[in-house]
Amino acid sequence: MTSVVPLETAKPAPRSALPRVGVLLINLGTPDTADARGVRVYLKEFLSDARVIEDQGLIWKVVLNGIILNTRPRAKARDYQKIWNTERNESPLKTITRSQSEKLAAALSNHAHVVVDWAMRYGNPSIKAGIDGLIARGCERILTVPLYPQYSASTSATVCDEVFRVLSQMRSQPTLRVTPPYYEDEAYIDALATSIEAHLSTLSFEPELIVASFHGMPKSYVDKGDPYQSHCVATTEALRRRMKLDDTKLLLTFQSRFGFDEWLQPYTDKTMERLAKEGVRRIAVVTPGFSADCLETLEEIAQENAEIFEHNGGEEFSAIPCLNDSQPGMDVIRTLVLRELQGWI
Repeated sequence: MTSVVPLETAKPAPRSALPRVGVLLINLGTPDTADARGVRVYLKEFLSDARVIEDQGLIWKVVLNGIILNTRPRAKARDYQKIWNTERNESPLKTITRSQSEKLAAALSNHAHVVVDWAMRYGNPSIKAGIDGLIARGCERILTVPLYPQYSASTSATVCDEVFRVLSQMRSQPTLRVTPPYYEDEAYIDALATSIEAHLSTLSFEPELIVASFHGMPKSYVDKGDPYQSHCVATTEALRRRMKLDDTKLLLTFQSRFGFDEWLQPYTDKTMERLAKEGVRRIAVVTPGFSADCLETLEEIAQENAEIFEHNGGEEFSAIPCLNDSQPGMDVIRTLVLRELQGWI
């Protein structure tokens, strides 16, 4: 039997004078500790996501649990230890993302009803903890900010998947917005060019060319319709126009391939080897697809790929820092957030 609550006994929901708006910065993720156990927990969550590894069938589960999670964590833990922030006992990605959140909060401090926080898609602090925290602080509207300039199903979409999963467990949901990818946004391209030029001015050598290295992806994902490759191309072309460089002076490559499938090419490591063997002696590498320095930039590019280049005859190699929490980097995030908060603040 349906019960009816008389109107005269119903009480209006309490409201604050000005509803709070939450802004949640979200990056990929990181192990909690730089040891095999911490990396294993992180990799299990990451590689169990069907957005990351689309075929989650029995064969993959056997490979993941029987081989990868028993061998890869030890090797990756050693890589994390090379770049670990020992003072805070955390990865640089966590340190930088926290700082981006704090600096954004300071930049929006004139909007007293805006609350800024941060989360990781995999690992901690989790997206659920971030959303729960914003709601606990009175936020009725939340803007989620995936910190990926270029869209892909395995990054941007899986953030949305997790946000929607968290909201699906709530009876009273906040109103939600998600920032779009910003792969050719003028503020982003200007910030990249400014940071590259500033870094090059500090070097004791002049690079013969610059390599723009993006995180790789299985080619089959693009064949199925993922726009990621086209976004990377658009970013590179916009950066070439901004810096007045052609495709012989600013190259596009893809890094971090995994497994045996064909990934997007050209591969960064193979390009480092080829360039050195062809007589290129001085290069710089920028990683425009990463909003913050992490294992893939600080260890894979700045250490592994530098070694490949030098081993094959290269002499001078410089890894250009990500935008991170620099002033140009924060200008990009602030511009993006203020644009998407229109009508809410």
